[in-house]
Amino acid sequence: MRLIDHLRVPYLLEAETVELPDGRWVRRVCYPELSGCVAEAAVVEDALSQLERKRIQMIVRMVRDGRAPTAPRPPLSDSDPIWIAKQVGIADEDISLIERDGAAGVPA
Repeated sequence: MRLIDHLRVPYLLEAETVELPDGRWVRRVCYPELSGCVAEAAVVEDALSQLERKRIQMIVRMVRDGRAPTAPRPPLSDSDPIWIAKQVGIADEDISLIERDGAAGVPA
């Protein structure tokens, strides 16, 4: 599977509001099928943006290291990982890698 296909895999999303030890409340979101892919923020939209950034960074790093991320479901053909990566502030270097993979169709 190519990098862009790994980024198109839909993962289960869990979300909850939790109270921190200091009394503040945050929104915690995670992809439990991707170990360690968790984000917290006061505003749920911020937490989701952080989570997507972390998911993309984790998958890019895994593919670069020659490890295949878990793929519990097939990739979604209508997903646009490049647009998502740009929206959540992924580094230009990683966006270029995703674009090259998608355009060239070269296996990752």
